[in-house]
Amino acid sequence: MTEQGKRRLRSQDWWDNPLEPDMTALYLERYLNFGLTRAELQSGRPIIGIAQTGSDLAPCNRHFLDLASRIRDGIRDAGGIPIEFPVHPIQETGKRPTANLDRNLQYLSLVEILYGYPIDGVVLTTGCDKTTPALLMGAATVDIPAIVLSGGPMLNGYHKGEYAGSGTVVWHARQLMAKGEIDYDEFMDMVCDSAPSVGHCNTMGTASSMNAMAEALGMSLPGCAAIPAPYRERGQMAYATGKRIVEMVWEDLRPSKIMTRKAFENAIFAAAAIGASTNCPPHLVAIARHMGVELDVKDWEMGYDIPLLVDMQPAGKYLGEDYYRAGGLPAVVRELMEKGRFHEDALTVTGKTYGENIRAMRIEVDRRVIRPYDDPLKPEAGFLIISGNIFDSAVMKTSVITDQFRQRYLEHPDHPGIFEGRAIVFEGPEDYHERIDDPSLEIDENCFLFIRNCGPVGYPGAPEVVNMRPPAALIKKGIKALPCIGDGRQSGTSESPSILNASPESAVGGNLAILKTNDRVRFDLHKRRLDVLIPEDELRARQEELKRNPPKIPPSQTPWQEIYRSLVGQLATGACLEPAVMHLRIVEKHGSPRRNH
Repeated sequence: MTEQGKRRLRSQDWWDNPLEPDMTALYLERYLNFGLTRAELQSGRPIIGIAQTGSDLAPCNRHFLDLASRIRDGIRDAGGIPIEFPVHPIQETGKRPTANLDRNLQYLSLVEILYGYPIDGVVLTTGCDKTTPALLMGAATVDIPAIVLSGGPMLNGYHKGEYAGSGTVVWHARQLMAKGEIDYDEFMDMVCDSAPSVGHCNTMGTASSMNAMAEALGMSLPGCAAIPAPYRERGQMAYATGKRIVEMVWEDLRPSKIMTRKAFENAIFAAAAIGASTNCPPHLVAIARHMGVELDVKDWEMGYDIPLLVDMQPAGKYLGEDYYRAGGLPAVVRELMEKGRFHEDALTVTGKTYGENIRAMRIEVDRRVIRPYDDPLKPEAGFLIISGNIFDSAVMKTSVITDQFRQRYLEHPDHPGIFEGRAIVFEGPEDYHERIDDPSLEIDENCFLFIRNCGPVGYPGAPEVVNMRPPAALIKKGIKALPCIGDGRQSGTSESPSILNASPESAVGGNLAILKTNDRVRFDLHKRRLDVLIPEDELRARQEELKRNPPKIPPSQTPWQEIYRSLVGQLATGACLEPAVMHLRIVEKHGSPRRNH
């Protein structure tokens, strides 16, 4: 590196500042007490942080405790000094009331660490759903050289010789149980068989989707996202990532040079092609806001006409190992590049453009899993942004619309693309679970299921509850899905084509709060609208009543819930802590923090 040895690093302001010998000695001495030497810390070598997300509380990322040794090897061999530190843990399947509460908490913890400590560059260890956006948001805010190392999916799961995909098998099993075909123990066995190894979900849920987004943004080395966690290539990628971050420090290659508007558009295009999770829009919007890049939720429609290329659950058949062996994201990007649907000139962490990276790779594609652009699984697979008189915006995932769902709700011979039905409104997941099988509701195949009070403020945190199963009586008739709408989110592993992330949420006065059971509702796919069919004067009267009697939301149960509710925005704008987005590129803006003694 031509700049090596010529540019003073920010870590030297702590550990080698002759102008402040008292402070330098204070900072230096305690970091020697576990074996580091003064010679190392005052050598001018880059100090590389390893943002450790693995722990016993976070099993999807736990293997990073071992992978860190290979990251360290790469850092040392490239001339850097590794400093590993923990960040707030996130486990999607463990944290209640929702792990989404902790995305912003992990973000805050990373920002404070990266800015307040002597770190020149950082390796972000991402895996479970919210860890990827949280760490990218933090790296964007501080804007020092950063690179993502994905943890990778688990090995394929199997139950009785059939694929058992993470999360997706849960939604399948609950339908079998509702029909009386399996009991409690069989439910547990079926789902547990989907988790055969270390790693995150082996479906194209939010974990696989968001790690693919990190790669599409150019923030990880090519091919990083899809490597299964136990494979030797994952350890090799960890080593290469450790080496590369040291070079990035000398090159001063920061997130702001990589995560540009073109990079976010690339992520939108890739999300459509892989059948990504509905959690991608709010997370990508949040990352963009913390990077200072304008990205509106409605921008996601620019990828609507991109076809579904990846045959992977929940939108398809296969699982993570198959996807990796089929070529992973590089194979998908090559298809998009050939059709001019990817910005080849976007810069990446390699220091080269995306196009240069892809053309330099040897990519062998399994066409059973990754289809050609001209022979896709679905011709249009991007997200639709729905509006209307119930909310300003909501997200609909089109890649999981089944033939049965399309024929029943979107292909009426008299009005194709339009469905009108009766609303069934639930006040939250508890109300839904209690009443979904209540015969007095008279739920039939012509009903919409609505769930509210599940947004960032109302719940709090916007849990994954919108993918509601139909009543058991309908499931027994072969009806696997009803139109579902809500102001919460749903698991990326769900195959439900719900309309979700509705903004503004009911708890802050959104019109979802005035909807009543038995209201008539119309969905118009062509106009991208969902409307309650009541007269305007009645709509206004309900709104006035809502002002007099706002929704009652449950009390905050912890200090963080109280703080979160007071600062968080809506899902349409990324559910960010609104004051936080005012702080951009803080190292460049503020330099080193003030002295602590």
